[in-house]
Amino acid sequence: MASREAPAVAAAADKVGRYRWVICALLFAATAINYVDRQMIGVLKSTISGELGWSETTYADVIFWFQAAYAIGYLTFGKLVDWVGARIGYSIAFVIWTLGHTLCGFVGSAFQFSVARFILGIGESGNFPAGLKAVTEWFPARERALATGIFNAGANVGAVVTPLIVPAITIAFGWRMAFIVTGVASLVWLIAWVALYRRPKESSKLSAAELAYIESDMPDPVRKIGWLKLLGYRETWAYALGKFLIDPIWWLFLFWTPDFLAKTYHLDLVSFGPPLIVIYLISDLGSVAGGWSSSRLMQRGFTANAARKWTMVACAILVTPIFFAQYVNHLWLAVAIVGLATAAHQAFSANLYTIPSDMFPRAAVGSVVGIGGTVGAIGGMMMAKFTGYILEATGSYTIIFAVAGSVYLLAVAVVHLLSPRLARVDSI
Repeated sequence: MASREAPAVAAAADKVGRYRWVICALLFAATAINYVDRQMIGVLKSTISGELGWSETTYADVIFWFQAAYAIGYLTFGKLVDWVGARIGYSIAFVIWTLGHTLCGFVGSAFQFSVARFILGIGESGNFPAGLKAVTEWFPARERALATGIFNAGANVGAVVTPLIVPAITIAFGWRMAFIVTGVASLVWLIAWVALYRRPKESSKLSAAELAYIESDMPDPVRKIGWLKLLGYRETWAYALGKFLIDPIWWLFLFWTPDFLAKTYHLDLVSFGPPLIVIYLISDLGSVAGGWSSSRLMQRGFTANAARKWTMVACAILVTPIFFAQYVNHLWLAVAIVGLATAAHQAFSANLYTIPSDMFPRAAVGSVVGIGGTVGAIGGMMMAKFTGYILEATGSYTIIFAVAGSVYLLAVAVVHLLSPRLARVDSI
C-alpha cells in the first residue's frame, strides 16, 4: 500500500507549488558562503604559515580556537533560533561570522588570528541550527532529508569556489585582501534573506495549497523546552554522540586536505586547486544522494528509522578506503579516495542532521541540533590537537586516516544503540 501511495504523494507535491525550494536555495547559498569563509585558512595555510612563522601545532591551535567558539556558539544559537526564529537568528549569525572573517585580513599574529577565528566560529555556529530550523518550518517530514541534503551541499560548493577564487585574489592582491573581498561581497546574501524569508504562514508568496502541504504532518504542541531537560533523553545523545564521532573528520578534510595534497604530491597554491575542486564536486553529489536515498526509501514504504540507518551504514562503508590514501602514489587516485570519503561523510551527515526532526517536536529541534553541534565541535577541538601533534611528531597522515576511516561505523552503532527505533519523544 505504501509503495502505491508514494507516487501520488510526489505528484501532489509537484502540483501545490515550489516556493519552499526558493527557501532551500537561500539556505544553500548561505552554507556555501559559510564554507568559503571557513575553508580559506586551509587553502592559505602554507602562505600564512610562511609569512607569520607558524608550526604545525600553531596552525592546530588557531583551528582549536575556531572550534572552541563553534562549540560555545552552536549551543547558544540552537536556543536562540528556537526563541527568535530562523529569520532573525540566521541574520545575527551571518553578521557575526562575516565580521570575524573580514577581521582575518587585518591581523598580524597567531593570537590575533585566533581571536578573529573565534569570532568567526561564534557566528558560523548559527548556520546549521538556523538552516535546520528553516527546513523544519518549510518542509514536511518526507522532504526534510532531501532539503537538508541540498542545502548541506552548499558546503561543497563553498569548498569548490574557495580554491577557484582565493588563489587568484591572493596572487593579485595578497592573502589579507582575499579575506576582505570575500567578506564584503557576501553581504548580498543577507539582503536577500531579510527580504525573502518569512515563516510559511506569514509569506505572501506561498499558495494555500503549498502551505497545506508543508503543514500536512501532525502539528506539534507549542511550548518552550529547556535544553537542560533535553540532556536527559537518550535520543539527544544518539544525535550528539554521532556528531562527536563524525564532525572531527569533516574538520580534518576541510582544514588539512590542502596540506595533505601539497606535502604528498608537491602542489602549491595554484596547482592544488583542481584536485580540491574535484573532491568537493564529488562531495556535492554525496550530500544530495544521501538525502535523496533515505527520502526515496521512505517513499517506498521504509520507516524513517530504517531509511536513515541503512543509508548511514552504506555511507560508513564507503569512507573506509581512506585508510589507503597515504599510500597511493598517483595524485588523482588519491583525489578519488578522498572525494569518496568526503561524499560519504556528506551523505551520512545529511541523514544524521535529519534525525532530530524525526524524534523531537519542532520547538526542540534547534536546541537538540545545538547540543549536537557543541559536542561535535568539542570532538573537532580534540581532533585538531591530535592532528597537529601527529604531524609534528611523524610527518605522516597514516594514523590520522586510520581514525577517519573507522569512526563512521562506530557512529551508526552508537545511534542505533541509543535510539533503536528513532521513536518520537512525546513525553517532553
